[in-house]
Amino acid sequence: MARIVIIGGHGNIALKLERLLADRGDEVDAVIRNPDHAADVAAAGARPVVADIERLDVHDLAEILHGHDAVIWSAGAGGGDPARTYAVDRDAAIRSMVAAESAGVARYVMVSYFGSPDHTVPEGNTFRAYAEAKAAADEHLASTALDWTILGPSTLTDGEGTGRIDVEASSSGTVDRADVAAVAAEAVHRDSTVRRTIRFNAGGTPIAEALG
Repeated sequence: MARIVIIGGHGNIALKLERLLADRGDEVDAVIRNPDHAADVAAAGARPVVADIERLDVHDLAEILHGHDAVIWSAGAGGGDPARTYAVDRDAAIRSMVAAESAGVARYVMVSYFGSPDHTVPEGNTFRAYAEAKAAADEHLASTALDWTILGPSTLTDGEGTGRIDVEASSSGTVDRADVAAVAAEAVHRDSTVRRTIRFNAGGTPIAEALG
């Protein structure tokens, strides 16, 4: 059993991930901004922690992370406002990494996306801010002494998941959110994923085998 904190605990992937980790016997805390989402998080088997990561400093984040065995970042601004995208997907994410180091939580799993950090999104594209923010966060994480894993799923779909992925693909395809959650649940417990960036599509290889 591990004590795991998920930042961004009410996202579609996070709610699925909470159920998977709870079923494994892990103790899961889920950081959420909106207290109205607490019941959904509790129903998924996690303990809701209401906090606005966009506004918390490193010290406050470290207080939340202290005593956990691992951090999983699954938060995001959701696009739309570039300033908020940078504030959450880059700045708050980086603060959480500094906080993890400060709190002595070595294991850190980042849910990113297939194209990061080497994106080619042009200026003026509405996706540019997100791509830039994720690239900065992922590059910072890879420069830390944390036991990090960066997960790079391709375009997300809402299927039931197959339990199988492709980690060899050179270009982005699609993958179910359910499988992204399953990859994160497996990866956080696997030393073989430490200090690796794992990009993946839906595929034919069982997740445990693909991460081996």
